[in-house]
Amino acid sequence: MGQLLCCVQVDQATVAISEQFGKFDAVLQPGCNCVPWVTGKRIAGHLSLRLQQLDVKCETKTKDNVFVNVIASVQYRAMTNKASDAFYKLTNTRTQIQAYVFDVIRATVPKLNLDDVFEQKSEIAKAVEDELEKAMSAYGYEIVQTLIVDIEPDEHVKRAMNEINAAARLRMAANEKAEAEKIIQIKRAEGEAEAKYLSGLGIARQRQAIVDGLRDSVLGFSGNVPGTSPKDVMDMVLITQYFDTMKEIGASNKSSAVFVPHGPGAVHDIAQQMRDGILQASLSK
Repeated sequence: MGQLLCCVQVDQATVAISEQFGKFDAVLQPGCNCVPWVTGKRIAGHLSLRLQQLDVKCETKTKDNVFVNVIASVQYRAMTNKASDAFYKLTNTRTQIQAYVFDVIRATVPKLNLDDVFEQKSEIAKAVEDELEKAMSAYGYEIVQTLIVDIEPDEHVKRAMNEINAAARLRMAANEKAEAEKIIQIKRAEGEAEAKYLSGLGIARQRQAIVDGLRDSVLGFSGNVPGTSPKDVMDMVLITQYFDTMKEIGASNKSSAVFVPHGPGAVHDIAQQMRDGILQASLSK
């Protein structure tokens, strides 16, 4: 009915290409348009103005000889003011865009190592977009945006990269563990040194207290018992210490066998040995 009345409906976000006797006549905008077929006019076709997307998968090689699949996503649309060019100049728009994407990616990626390809995705996408914008604008198409959505190395390469990363992380963990063990050993050594130092101080103070006590005992005994000399007092102290030691050895159930000379003259011999040792130490000073 619309054709009989020479009326043609054009949908929203779409334009129609009108021809007269096979020659381009006009671009019909959305809405109702008059196309008098009796004058030789007809609708040659429709052109969508919607944003379209084309995903292109391109296999190429990096500078370090790794084959990768680069997936680029191109968003484009026909320009209203160049609708006739978009309709007539290209037979297959998607194939043309795909060819330009292949050309740019295969000229850009081989200049980069694999790691740089991942790091410079935005630069690759910008190069593709600039080349497409320059080429496709002459055919009435606008490149809205170009994205590098994925980079897929060969499966063996991905496995090797994962192993390298795992080895690097294990090496870092081993270094951290070694540092921790080193700190523990240093702290343990510092603690042992401090403990030995404090133990030495304790032994020194203990011996000093024993010496002070013996001195006080000798002086007090000599003053309270007439006719005794400091030598007699020391002999008696040594005898007392000797018998106390023997008593402790015999009372302990964990003591090993200890052979010591024992008899009426044993105490005298031990006392003489101690006096000789003290005298030699005094002379050596």
